[in-house]
Amino acid sequence: MKAGLRPVALGEQLAELLRGRIVGGELAPGTHLVEDALATEHDVSRGPVRDALRILTGEGLLESRRRGYWVRGFTVADIDELYQIRSAAEHLACGLALQRATEGDWAMARHYVAVMQETADRGEGHAYAKADLAFHTEFYVLSGNARLLALWRQYQPTFATLLDVTNAQDSDLHPSAHDHVRLLELAEVGDAVRFAEVLDGHLEGSRRRMKNAIASRPDLAAIS
Repeated sequence: MKAGLRPVALGEQLAELLRGRIVGGELAPGTHLVEDALATEHDVSRGPVRDALRILTGEGLLESRRRGYWVRGFTVADIDELYQIRSAAEHLACGLALQRATEGDWAMARHYVAVMQETADRGEGHAYAKADLAFHTEFYVLSGNARLLALWRQYQPTFATLLDVTNAQDSDLHPSAHDHVRLLELAEVGDAVRFAEVLDGHLEGSRRRMKNAIASRPDLAAIS
């Protein structure tokens, strides 16, 4: 198969590929995505293509019109909107998690922090990003709110792409890893006030790095 697609969850895989091209500026705003052309390019049937286009429309990266799908592009305004949504959702999720969780519930979060420290030492940006998102997802899981978790799942793939962009720009991932160590320490002792303060700074730093990545890359700056 072309573009390294596996015969499992083809729609999600194609969505991931196209998401990267949109966020990276390779697919310019206003580009018309044609189902038949995408199916031929990636050697898949039209079913997975339709699935991918629906996924990306739900994420706000595509616009559905009467005659098909068009790329909306990815701008600074999109970054701000995404982080506004994430900040509100994550503060709620974390507040609920800190109320509900017991000491043993933090085992997976500890594991992901350890992975982040190891991958930061090795400078492995993509592996770091996966552990980073898995860490944050734990708080949504521990919140006990299924709808809140579903909201996060909707936007998580976009944030995965954003993290890949920013981590490729960061020469040192250790400051980010330290943020997560501190968040875990505060979660374990149940210090919700200080946790919220550190989370605010962490998310704002992430948002700022993404904007800097756009400013420093011609292909992304063209759509900002």
